[in-house]
Amino acid sequence: MENIVRYEVEDHVAIITMNLPDRRNPLSVDMCWALIEQIKQAEVDDDVHVVLLTGEGQSFCAGGDLKEFKKYQDKGASKVHKEGESTTELFKTLSNLKKPIIGAINGHALGGGFGLVASCHYSIASSEAKFGTTEIKLGLFPLVILPAVMDAVGPKKALELGFTGEIFSASKAVDLGLVNKVVPPNEVVDEAKQFAKQLAEASPLALRIGLDCYVKTRDMEWNKKLDYANTLRVISFLSDDVKEGADAFLEKRKPQWTGQ
Repeated sequence: MENIVRYEVEDHVAIITMNLPDRRNPLSVDMCWALIEQIKQAEVDDDVHVVLLTGEGQSFCAGGDLKEFKKYQDKGASKVHKEGESTTELFKTLSNLKKPIIGAINGHALGGGFGLVASCHYSIASSEAKFGTTEIKLGLFPLVILPAVMDAVGPKKALELGFTGEIFSASKAVDLGLVNKVVPPNEVVDEAKQFAKQLAEASPLALRIGLDCYVKTRDMEWNKKLDYANTLRVISFLSDDVKEGADAFLEKRKPQWTGQ
């Protein structure tokens, strides 16, 4: 299972690569657990400030493993539920990660792969990539990825995509707010690395607090959102990183962040 996902660190960026190109990087049970392991590794690695997620080969991720789907009726409900925990745990892990996730969408992102894109905080896609929640064509609805898709494109648009199973272009993915930027296929990973490394130069504490505010205030009442944000602002102002940032600016030098 160790070869299913590659993990490497460059300039404070953990590059996580799904590595089953001949099968279009399906979200099999093994792939999900391997991704969880590597994402959690990035979480605890103090040298990692930003995570970059991509796929090897011509596809980013083609979604669920159809070979596994065909075997489910022979396994019974409890076994299917247990195996399904791999997917739910993956999306929980992505949602709870306190470091930015940058998507390098090198090819098609369908079904669960679409959910991975929706879970990224910023994505750069190949101009040849295609996107879609295509589960309806298999007699399914995109249930586990639905919360992430709703956050990315809005509730009604998420339902529409689930209802129709429409496959659409990278430019439309930008229009929907799913993807931030489209580049030629041979530039995707380099562009994503460049953006991730630029982001990794920021204070890791500021990134962590920003993501905490982003995640925790989404479902709060308006006044509570502002109160929570103000509490985080106090924490920020009292941090070592803010003092270092101010000193570095006044002294015209590059800041040396500690993440504290």
